[in-house]
Amino acid sequence: MTLKRLTCSVHALLQRRCQITNINNTGLEQTPCTGSVRKPGALIARSYYGAARSTDQGDNGSVLVRTVDLRSDTVTKPGPAMRRAMAEAEVGDNVYGEDPTVNELQRQAAQLFGMEDALFVPSGTMSNLIAVMSHCRERGEEIILGEKSHLHIYEQGGTAQCAGVHSCTVRNNADGTFNLEEVESKIRHGYPDSHYPRTRLIGVENTHNIQGGRVLPLAFLKELRGLADRYGLVVHMDGARLMNAAMALSVRPSDILQHCDSVTVCLSKGLGAPVGSLLAGRREFVQRAVRARKVLGGGMRQAGILAAAGILALTDMVDRLKDDHRNAKTFARALLQPEFPLGCVDLSAVETNILRFRMQQPGLTPQEFCTRMEEVTPGEVESLGQGVRVLMFPHVEGSVRAVWHLDVSEKDTQVAILKLNYITQKYREERQSA
Repeated sequence: MTLKRLTCSVHALLQRRCQITNINNTGLEQTPCTGSVRKPGALIARSYYGAARSTDQGDNGSVLVRTVDLRSDTVTKPGPAMRRAMAEAEVGDNVYGEDPTVNELQRQAAQLFGMEDALFVPSGTMSNLIAVMSHCRERGEEIILGEKSHLHIYEQGGTAQCAGVHSCTVRNNADGTFNLEEVESKIRHGYPDSHYPRTRLIGVENTHNIQGGRVLPLAFLKELRGLADRYGLVVHMDGARLMNAAMALSVRPSDILQHCDSVTVCLSKGLGAPVGSLLAGRREFVQRAVRARKVLGGGMRQAGILAAAGILALTDMVDRLKDDHRNAKTFARALLQPEFPLGCVDLSAVETNILRFRMQQPGLTPQEFCTRMEEVTPGEVESLGQGVRVLMFPHVEGSVRAVWHLDVSEKDTQVAILKLNYITQKYREERQSA
């Protein structure tokens, strides 16, 4: 149903002039249909860090549509403090190593991660590729990866396409780990036998995206380190959400990374920066990474404007990640309604800000569930007194993924639960009348 048709339906249903206004999280109003103008007096609330949210109802009686965006923690937008830091950043030519703000970000990151040095790069995908290129210095070398890892599935095979590095996969367990005996069985021996690639690198992901934001246990990482040392291999961690893992384990990032040779950490996910990732490791590794970054087109000039946001992300945005974890758990509990549950989820597996669940009711597909959570109907407006759009994605293996972040507050989560309860009731009524 289009918003124009929805507006007309609400007019007829409520028998009064009723305007439906959608306010996106930049604070800019979007008029849903021609001729519909929001009257003065409709309220706008500010969530954490200044993202605009529509309230339930304006004081002039107009109905508002509230959007709760759970598609990814990459949708966050920098708030006023971060924008101000970016605008005021001292800059220089970063390719020459002369941008003081970038240098400060890299210094702080290296200290936080317990690494000798760090490098600011445009994206996590580039950072992972640079890491592979810097560890595997000859074409035809090999990295061992989990079969469900982001680096293997979502990064376009860049390790092969750009670096000439072969990937060998092992099965990921439900918690994101893998069987170390299987890893050991995949290690190539007999180099320089001309038939085989040379095993050089093992890659892990923490938290694990596809497996629902799972945190790798420190004991697993310690055992992996021992295995790698026995065979002279290096370990790279795709730690896009490393700070979520550290918060979940109540440890320092360096406690996790003591078992790794290098790490990628994204600033533009839960930490709320608009752009950028950090690659950290030993000093000679980072020196090689600078060359790889340049050839991939990642040599940014006055990048301090972006690095300023990264500094604020590392200093001000880490402790609040626990709010995202708590809100994800709250929504997960709401899925498990005893009388008529729509979703099936293992609460013990909800460790951070990513929630992955499957549908419980026969005939309700992940796609249909996501559509019902997003669409706004006249009946919903009448029942709830507002329209609610909850955005999430159908995911792998017949599941649904929802991700909490700094632009989704506790109140937003309760509104999403309100919408969940509404569509649960409606679906139950449909089933009973069928």
